[in-house]
Amino acid sequence: MKRTPSLRSLACALLASLGLGLVCNVQAAFPDKPIKIVIGFPAGGPLDTHIRLLTDKLQGILGQPVLVDYKAGAGGTVGALFVAQAPADGYTLLLANTGTMVINPAIYTPPPYILLTDFQPVARTAQQALGLIVNNEVPVKTLKEFIAYAKANPGKLNYGSAGNGGISHLVPEMLKHETGIDIVHIPFKGSAPAFTDLMAGHVQFMAESIPQVANYAKQGKIKVLAVTSKTRSIALPDVPTVIETGIANLEVVGFYGILAPRNTPPEIIQKLSNAFKQTLETSAIQERMIAQGADPAFMSADQFTKFLTLETPRWAKVVKQAGAKLD
Repeated sequence: MKRTPSLRSLACALLASLGLGLVCNVQAAFPDKPIKIVIGFPAGGPLDTHIRLLTDKLQGILGQPVLVDYKAGAGGTVGALFVAQAPADGYTLLLANTGTMVINPAIYTPPPYILLTDFQPVARTAQQALGLIVNNEVPVKTLKEFIAYAKANPGKLNYGSAGNGGISHLVPEMLKHETGIDIVHIPFKGSAPAFTDLMAGHVQFMAESIPQVANYAKQGKIKVLAVTSKTRSIALPDVPTVIETGIANLEVVGFYGILAPRNTPPEIIQKLSNAFKQTLETSAIQERMIAQGADPAFMSADQFTKFLTLETPRWAKVVKQAGAKLD
């Protein structure tokens, strides 16, 4: 999506090139009005909970209200497209997850957007592992035992997901690729109905975010076999990582981050990035975030850009292996 610079920006650049000494403060007063953060999912979900944790501190740092707007649809794509087409002035931002940022461009035909062409990364704000879980009827206690059980029953076990093409679909596909097991995908419309059928015994296996997994595990409704992060989860300290079980190539951590429309001025990106850094360094916010099952994982705009440059082809490969496509 090509953007045309504003006349004021062009004038500033021209005058500066002529050496007229004009101090052109197009961005000096930023922000001087409320900032809107768009979420591509309904209110009440994990992204909503996450940004609500940050807004009060952000408002104090930026000196302007930070509003949350919901543009739900197509796995976050509706919200992403809305922000991609917004003015590149720093007042409309996107809070997105792994699916929106790096899975959707690979799973939709044609791609709805090209991440690092249509957006400017501002900051990564959190990362979140997944738990690999089974219902209580499955006669296993460890991931190794589950893999052996699945190999002994090829095609007879089902795994549920929150929907085709999401991270809860693709992580089990990664496990299948690494171990050679044959388990059947059953997509649901969201994680809640998937959990319901898991606990009812209609599906045997799932990969889901730690907060939900920890909640159901503490109630004794499911068994957690492993977590997908490099180190153990604070919320589930007794559960081993997938790597500990001997599967060296399966480390997956979902992430949240802030994106701005492409061509947002670098001075504004830097100011926003610094505001998120200060917010995420607040000990009270870190404690509450960890309690919610997410790890504070700030990255600056440059760091986040490099991170996404690596993550994008990685997830495109996983999508291709899984044969997942949406039109």
